[in-house]
Amino acid sequence: MWRALRLTLLAFLGAVALTGAALAQTYNFTSFEVQGNTRIETASILSNLGVTPGQPITAGELNAGYQQLQASGLFRSVDLMPQGNRLVVMVEEFPTINRVSIEGNARIPDDALYTVIQSQERRVYNPALAEQDAAAITEAYTLGGRLSATVQPRIIERSENRVDLVFEVAEGRVAEIERISFVGNRAFSGRRLRRVLETTQAGLFRAIIRSDTFVADRVAVDTQLLRDFYLSRGYADIQILSATPELSPDRDAYFLTFRIQEGQQFRFGRVGATSVLPEIDLARYQSEIRVGPGDLFTPQAIDRTVQRLELLATQQGRTFIRVRPEFSRNPSDLTINTTFVIERGPRVFVERIDIEGNATTLDRVIRREFATVEGDPFNPREIRAAADRIRALGYFAQADVTAREGSTEEQVILDVDVEEQPTGALGFGVNYSVQRGAGVAFNFSESNFLGRGQTLNFDIDTASDNSSSQISFIEPYFLNRDLALSLSVFYTRNSQDNLTFDSRIAGFRTGIDFPSGEFSRLGLYYGIKRDELDARDGVELSPILLEDEGEAVTSFVGYSWTYSTIGRGLDPTRGYRLRFGQEFAGVGGDEEYVQTTFATTAQRTVRNEEVILNATLEGGTLVNLRDGNSRESNRFFNNQSIIRGFEAGGIGPRDLNFSDDALGGNTFLAARLEAQFPIGLIPEEYGVTGATFVDAGSVWGLDDTSASGPIPIDDDFYLNSAVGVGVLWDTAIGPLRFNFTRAIRKRDYDLDQNFDLTIQTRF
Repeated sequence: MWRALRLTLLAFLGAVALTGAALAQTYNFTSFEVQGNTRIETASILSNLGVTPGQPITAGELNAGYQQLQASGLFRSVDLMPQGNRLVVMVEEFPTINRVSIEGNARIPDDALYTVIQSQERRVYNPALAEQDAAAITEAYTLGGRLSATVQPRIIERSENRVDLVFEVAEGRVAEIERISFVGNRAFSGRRLRRVLETTQAGLFRAIIRSDTFVADRVAVDTQLLRDFYLSRGYADIQILSATPELSPDRDAYFLTFRIQEGQQFRFGRVGATSVLPEIDLARYQSEIRVGPGDLFTPQAIDRTVQRLELLATQQGRTFIRVRPEFSRNPSDLTINTTFVIERGPRVFVERIDIEGNATTLDRVIRREFATVEGDPFNPREIRAAADRIRALGYFAQADVTAREGSTEEQVILDVDVEEQPTGALGFGVNYSVQRGAGVAFNFSESNFLGRGQTLNFDIDTASDNSSSQISFIEPYFLNRDLALSLSVFYTRNSQDNLTFDSRIAGFRTGIDFPSGEFSRLGLYYGIKRDELDARDGVELSPILLEDEGEAVTSFVGYSWTYSTIGRGLDPTRGYRLRFGQEFAGVGGDEEYVQTTFATTAQRTVRNEEVILNATLEGGTLVNLRDGNSRESNRFFNNQSIIRGFEAGGIGPRDLNFSDDALGGNTFLAARLEAQFPIGLIPEEYGVTGATFVDAGSVWGLDDTSASGPIPIDDDFYLNSAVGVGVLWDTAIGPLRFNFTRAIRKRDYDLDQNFDLTIQTRF
């Protein structure tokens, strides 16, 4: 046994010695011969090989040079043949690329694909690089949702050691989201949750809609949207356990499943404020808390309360005051007691704000979204709010705001990293309605004009009997304040058959708009317009209308106040909007009047947010300050935005002595109730919903009816009403609405309308 072990050990040591000798072998070449190279210089090959005449080189060093030649991507094969003091190097060069082409691609143009490949004409063909290029083209199709796309690089031999490189593309089908499912949802249906997501299921317009294409990054966004949706409705313990995309066997469709753990819906219990700081008047701070027991417990309510309390501290000159909410749950009644602790925060200041990534947008457009400037106390909540405002601008695909330590421990530097995205849009559309007929529309808009955050719009809208055009410009931060300055020039022409006059109106308007409260804004404006009314040939007009034929110039000033919590309030399931405005004409020009309008709208979702209820009360009055009747172009006429079920001008005062002319009225009042709901018989991915509505209203009042003929003009208040059902279709090319109505209260001469179709497409 010991003898066998000694023999084995001796054999092993001998093998090691032989191997070491081989590696230690040294060559000393005095001459070299390179064969097979036609394009690459001999000196370049020997330099890469690392050999020098008369200089010794070990076998290991020679092998390293050999590997380097192989890895250069210039040769198909390399052979080294030592012959005494002479080294023969045999190489076979890769061919050069004569032409690069891409075949089989239809969805992505050649120009876009050439930008992702590295192989170029008149360069050496490298199979490894060609494979990388094929993978890059495949990735481009993957990003477009075509996961089944394949790309094969092929070469066609040409003379003089040249090849044509061809990438053969099989595009395959788009991998659409065939189905989005939810597991664990009890409070809200899958139909309602699907409306929250950016991703949509493939539907009728799957060839047009791009949001039904599977994009992995979008799933993360959808997950956050789902979580925010539940949190905003009081589900404090919501968890999105997983979002799992499953690819079909044919690799042309995805099935996306979200697993949800909803938890319970919580509301506020006791709400109050506390502080140990002697300078804090708790009663004053308590009065700024707008949420109370029974309100939905939401992050929005917490953040707005914290913001309001910290703002109060700032207004009182108390810096570094921070508000920290503390929570105590009551599982028995599903409430959360909330205490806002007012305390002194750390003394940290903002040293500077660094902005990167904005190639077009000016720094000041981003900086003005910060309420904080250099030297101000550092407030993390305000910085988060500024980041949200920057993202909400719509100028950037990505916007991140982070803080890092500054030059001292008491200073921080804010880093703003943005990625710009296109902010301009060019649109062409086709419109149709029963009242206006068919028409085309052109629109150009830029929301970040010259990188200054300004808005520029140009609109042209034409129909068979009317047209309108407008150029508008908005500076949202006039004088570096939250003060929006607007300028617009407009022109309209109207010659509808059911109207008495052919009208042309051209004008100019400018105004300013600024916040007057947390949910309200106030606008002031001035404008001047010139309108021309021409009676149609062969039409005998009412004497009241004949007074208005010709031209008139109106110079006017006005204001408009709006208050809206729809989509912005503490409770996302309900909200309301108020609007009130007055216009005063007589600052020069031919017309003198005071026009007052108002509208109030309440909106609420019921049945787990499946049904949307809307109620609107709207009205207006015109007080004429000159002799005679008010001008026809200033009076109110019915249209589909006042009450449905009647033609334009179909209700209100009418001169039955002269072609039943619609005269309009100085006053109108309208009430509209509508419920929108899903239609269960139609797949939800088609975007079809139903509506039922009831409208009631009246147009009445003239200054002088004495000029009428033998039949008196009835300009008294008369309540017209109609009921109807509608079908709303949110298509990929624009919204369509079909209304079927029936008048239930009308006068004999009122003109009702039983059907209305509105089409608005945008390409």
